[in-house]
Amino acid sequence: MLKVFYPHPPYSGAGQESEQTAWQALIDALDPSMTVLTGQEIPDPADYHILIAGRPTAEQLEASPSLRTLLIPWAGLPEETAKVMPRYPHIAVHNLHHNAVTTAETAITLMMTAAKHLIPIERSFRAHDWRPRYQPNPSLMLDGKTALILGYGHVGQHIGRVCAALGMRILATRAHPAEDPVAEVYPPAALHDLLPKANILLITLPLTSETSGLIGEKEIRLLPRGAVVVNVGRGAVLDQHALYHALSDGHLHSAGLDVWYNYPTDEASRANTPPADVPFHELDNVVMSPHRGGGSAEIEIRRMQHLAHFLNLAAAGEPLPNQIDLERGY
Repeated sequence: MLKVFYPHPPYSGAGQESEQTAWQALIDALDPSMTVLTGQEIPDPADYHILIAGRPTAEQLEASPSLRTLLIPWAGLPEETAKVMPRYPHIAVHNLHHNAVTTAETAITLMMTAAKHLIPIERSFRAHDWRPRYQPNPSLMLDGKTALILGYGHVGQHIGRVCAALGMRILATRAHPAEDPVAEVYPPAALHDLLPKANILLITLPLTSETSGLIGEKEIRLLPRGAVVVNVGRGAVLDQHALYHALSDGHLHSAGLDVWYNYPTDEASRANTPPADVPFHELDNVVMSPHRGGGSAEIEIRRMQHLAHFLNLAAAGEPLPNQIDLERGY
């Protein structure tokens, strides 16, 4: 019998109806032979095989001699977890990619909104100002353009399929390139050769020692004049100062950003925390979103569906998806 310890399940107790519905959907979908243990206290006896936790404690990792799998119930690898888990080489680390589609949809939304210069037009029209209709139109046509996707994983592949349906040529980078039905996939080392070909640059990369600062002044200037940049990966992959200057001086047509450089440190600061050290908010050619691309009204149901699929594979003794390479950070 497979035993799972989920110390902080978000929906097992009182909560919103939708939250309880999501939790019940998980329970209903699980193999009946499986036992899910919940609560902050470590079970006694501690004989669980899978631990579901984003930031596990040493006690949780060491209590059960049967523990072989840590499942992070979201995409990504928290920094503190990355530092801890090498001490436990017998425990494989996996995560969920339940929000890949909604993140990709946000990237597409940012791309199209930025390319069509929609935000300043909408702002003017709310004031009943029709003049932008009769002025030169700055919007870009996407059909026939080339999109370069950095990070061709779950999110990047969905973006690629949508962009291809829009009539775009798709280039992509991936650590381990493979044949793909919609994209020409290259290793990361090809970046500087690919940038001059890209009318749209879409970043879906995680933040690692290899990707931090990957797109700086040189890389942005390698893009053709009038290119669009979209970032739904991590803010620090893209140099904020280089991006700001390229948007200000007209080298870039526009940008759509969902990930940032400064985040609120507590609940009180959520009402007024500048997301960057430069005033992106003063630029009309930037579409800004407060790192909400991975969410939706249905996302918790989707999370529980992916979680149930993962656990049922484990119960059946099947290979488990989304294993993280701790050295690479994803």
